[in-house]
Amino acid sequence: MPLANMSGSKWRLVLIALLTCALIFELDAQEQKAVPGRTPKPRKPKHEKSTNKGPRTITVKPKVKAARAEQTLLTQVLNKGKFKKVGETINVQTGDTLELRCRGKPVQWSVPPYLEEDNDGRLRIVQYERYGVLTLVNTTGADTGEYTCYPMYCEDTDCRKEYSKAVKVFVFFPDPQELFVPSSDYYKVIQLRSNWPTVLPCQVTSPEAKVTLHREYPPVELDVDRREISFDVKKGFTIHRPRPYHAGALYCVASLGNLRQSSMKYMLIYVNYPRAPPAPVIQASPSTVTVGENLRVTCSAMGERDVAIEFTWDYPGQEIGRPPYTQESVIPVSGGTAQQQSQSVLLVDEVRDVDQGTYTCTAQNMQGAKSASTTIKVVPKAKPKKP
Repeated sequence: MPLANMSGSKWRLVLIALLTCALIFELDAQEQKAVPGRTPKPRKPKHEKSTNKGPRTITVKPKVKAARAEQTLLTQVLNKGKFKKVGETINVQTGDTLELRCRGKPVQWSVPPYLEEDNDGRLRIVQYERYGVLTLVNTTGADTGEYTCYPMYCEDTDCRKEYSKAVKVFVFFPDPQELFVPSSDYYKVIQLRSNWPTVLPCQVTSPEAKVTLHREYPPVELDVDRREISFDVKKGFTIHRPRPYHAGALYCVASLGNLRQSSMKYMLIYVNYPRAPPAPVIQASPSTVTVGENLRVTCSAMGERDVAIEFTWDYPGQEIGRPPYTQESVIPVSGGTAQQQSQSVLLVDEVRDVDQGTYTCTAQNMQGAKSASTTIKVVPKAKPKKP
């Protein structure tokens, strides 16, 4: 019985093995059958990896950040931590605190001259990491003026103002008792330059004040036509093209409501400024002289009428202390032109050998100086012929 059982078990194992092999062959045959309508893709041969590889170069594209120009921002700090971007002008009541914040690291401030000269502790400037703060307490009408914030460009410890990025605001401190910014001066002398606009700084504490310009004698109000004379509440009156008839004593009158006040007096002195330095022309007569003869060197220059021209000379005789002899004159130019010819003549008596060389004339006016030169040759006397 046991042998029969063992024999049956062997046959069952063999049968199972045969069935398993048949099943494997069947599955393998189905995989090799082609799918209708599709072409099997050939397998790409695998290439052997090279063992002799060089260094691999990796190109990294830099991240470009959009360059954002940091604009200087000036704000006014109000009550309860509120901020207000300032315009060209702001009004602050006298007695209140002015607090300005300017973005930048660092920044520098410019204030009206009165505050720079009289530092009584009311002005405080603090620089924080990203901005600067200007604080002015116990304000008065005298604090009226322009406040400017300059961003600073620094390299190591060397810093300079960036004037192109400066921001400014004109601050009015209206004073019910003072319409003009107070001053300790009773009058101020101002030059009226013929080639430059002249400003009369009749500065008021309130932009609401009406300001007029007056002449002391004869007493008359001057016409402000915005062409010859104009008014800016932040600057005062400007005489754009000064003329001799503008000279004299002038003053301003401001009125606001029932209050009317006069400013200090401005003593205007007209000065005819030249447009450019003189251009001298030098001429010697003659350029070759004989020992013992007299030499005459002339230097002349054209200029505006009533504008003085000063002449100076450099000549070879200075080295031995020969004194100069000069004759100067001014001749008006005819023909309706407002010009004149100034002239200086250098005279050298009994020329010597030491007088040979370069003669230089320098003509100077209020705009500058220019020079011109000429060369003089000295020859010996001719020997008398023997009879």
